[in-house]
Amino acid sequence: MFDHWQSLAMGLYMSIVGYSVLAGIPVISTAWSSLLGFSDIQVGRVAGADLGGLSAGAVLAALLVARWNRRTLVIAAVAGAIAANMACVVFQGYGSTLLLRFLAGVASGVFTGIAVATLGGRTHAARAFNYLLFSFAFIQAGEMYILPRLSMEQIYGVFALSYIPALFFLRWLPARPDPVSPADNTQKVSTSVTRAVQVPTIVPWLCLLAMALTYVNIGAYWTYIELATADAGLDGDWVSGVLIWVSFFSVLGCLVATVLSDRFGLARPLLATLVFHAMTAGMLIAGIDEPRFFISLYAFNFLWIFVDVYQMGSVANLDSSGRFASLIPAAQGLGQIVGPNLAASLLAFGAGYGEIFLMCALASLAAFVVYALAYLRLRSELAFRSSGFAGARS
Repeated sequence: MFDHWQSLAMGLYMSIVGYSVLAGIPVISTAWSSLLGFSDIQVGRVAGADLGGLSAGAVLAALLVARWNRRTLVIAAVAGAIAANMACVVFQGYGSTLLLRFLAGVASGVFTGIAVATLGGRTHAARAFNYLLFSFAFIQAGEMYILPRLSMEQIYGVFALSYIPALFFLRWLPARPDPVSPADNTQKVSTSVTRAVQVPTIVPWLCLLAMALTYVNIGAYWTYIELATADAGLDGDWVSGVLIWVSFFSVLGCLVATVLSDRFGLARPLLATLVFHAMTAGMLIAGIDEPRFFISLYAFNFLWIFVDVYQMGSVANLDSSGRFASLIPAAQGLGQIVGPNLAASLLAFGAGYGEIFLMCALASLAAFVVYALAYLRLRSELAFRSSGFAGARS
C-alpha cells in the first residue's frame, strides 16, 4: 500500500504542510519583529519553540506510528494545529505566542512524522524524499512571495487552513505498516541498508545526530538572515526578491545532488557538501553587504538541498523499517530549536550577527565529523560497500 501513488501524494502533501513554517521562517521571523514588535532575541526564542515543537511531535509520532492507527493520529494532529494557529490570532503577546507556537509545532511534528514515515515506507524511499525536496523548493518560493504581503493573522490562518485538505484524503494514507512476509524480508535484505546483521544500530543514530547539527546551522542562519540584512542596512525589497528567487534556484540543487549521488553514492558528496555549507555561512562572519549576502544565500540554499538529499537518502537506505525515517523531522526540529535559541543567547550576551554565522559554520563542521565517524564505523563492520550509505543509488 505504501508504494501506491495515492500514499506518495498524501505523504508529499503532508510533509510540505508540516515543513511550511521551516520553509518560511525568514519572512515569518520578520513578521514577528515588524508586526508584533518582538525583539531579535524574542524572535529566536519563538522560532526555536515552534521548530522545537516539531521535534517533540515527531518523536511522539515515532513512538506511536507503528502501533496506533495513523489516520486517527492525523485527525488529532490537524485539530491541534488548527486550534493552536487560530489561538495565535487571538493571543499575540510574547509569552502566549511562545507557548502556542510550541503547541502548534508539536501538532505539526506528529503530522510531519507520519508523513515522512509514509514516504520512508516505500520501496524506493530515497526517490520519494527527492520528490519531497523538489516540491519543497517551489513551496518555499511561494511562501517567500506570499507571506510578506499578509498580516500576522492571515499568516496564521494560511497555516491553519493548509491542514484541512488532508482530512478529505485520509483513505490515501496507510493506516498501519504493511505486514512483512518472508519474501518481503528477502527483498529488503537485498536492496536496503536495514541488513541488521551488517549495519550497527549506532550508524543511523549518528546520521540523525549529524542531521540535528546540520539544522543548528540551518535554523540559526534561516531565522536571522533577513534580520541581519536589515541590521546591515540592505534594501528590504531587494532582499525579499532574492529570497524568492533563491528558493527556485534550489530546484537545480536537487537535480545536481541526485546526479552526483547516482555517480558517487551518498557519503563522499555529503561530507564535501558539509564543508562547503560551513563556508557559505562563514562568508558573513566579517559582515554583510549585497555581494556577500547574494552569494552566501544562493550557495547556502543550493547546498541545503544537497545536504537534505544525501541525509534523507542515507537514513532511508540505512533503515527500511521506517523507525529512523520517522525520526528525521525530530532530528531536524532538534537542530531548529537549538540553532535559533543559541543564536538568540549570543545576541543576549552582546554578540553580533557575525558570531551567529560563525556558530552556524561550526555546527556544519561538527556534522561533518559525526558523519565521518559513521562512515568509518560502517567500513569497520565490512558493510560499507553493500550498505547503500556510499554505494546505494537514490
